[in-house]
Amino acid sequence: MTLPLAFLIGLLSGLRSLTPIAVVSWAIRLGVLKLQGPLSWIGSTAAVAVFTALAIVELVTDKLPKTSSRTAPPGLIARIVLGALAGACVAMAGVVAYLVGAVLGVVGALVGAFGGYQARTRLVKALGSPDFVIALVEDLVTICGSIWVVTRFS
Repeated sequence: MTLPLAFLIGLLSGLRSLTPIAVVSWAIRLGVLKLQGPLSWIGSTAAVAVFTALAIVELVTDKLPKTSSRTAPPGLIARIVLGALAGACVAMAGVVAYLVGAVLGVVGALVGAFGGYQARTRLVKALGSPDFVIALVEDLVTICGSIWVVTRFS
């Protein structure tokens, strides 16, 4: 079950780069995910504070009209790196090699970034709704999905 969860947390990182890692950070801090070793710093008070603050900023800036596409290099690179980090943490919590989790996180982030872009633009067109509304739904999916992933370990 751990490998699909590492992929899924990566996929969610493709939708919102910082929300999944913020949720993973909280889960480690609260003891929901048990993590020993080099990645345990992600559960530190400082990491939780930084990832949470950045995730909130991302949720707000995503709604701004001048925000660049998630498939543009800066956003895509962030999704890949943070998807790898979140995937590695989920894998380690499930006693799987962190490298396997990181790779699955990267693949998931790419699927989430490009698939999420396609889904969002097509839903806006098909439903005739403002992009803002679909973005809020995407936020909800990312937040709830990330929480669901980390709670599979308790």
